[in-house]
Amino acid sequence: MSIDKSKITLEQIKKAMECETPEELIAYAKSEGFDISKEEAEAYLAELDNIELDNLELGKVAGGSCYLVDCDLFSHVIK
Repeated sequence: MSIDKSKITLEQIKKAMECETPEELIAYAKSEGFDISKEEAEAYLAELDNIELDNLELGKVAGGSCYLVDCDLFSHVIK
C-alpha cells in the first residue's frame, strides 16, 4: 500500500529516519496508522538513507513551504 506523503508529519519523518531495520520501520508505521510491506519499508529506508534534510527542507516537507513568494526572504524566520 502506498503512503500519501502529504499526510506524514515532520515528527514522523524524524522518527522514521531513526529506524535501522525494515522491521522497525514497519512497526513504527503501524503504530502511526500506516500499513507498509517489507519491500516498501526497505525502499523507504534506502530513500531515507540517501538524504539529509536541513531545517528549511524539513519545514517544506512538513507543509511549511512558501507560496507565491521567495522563501529565501523568510528563511531567517523559519530557522
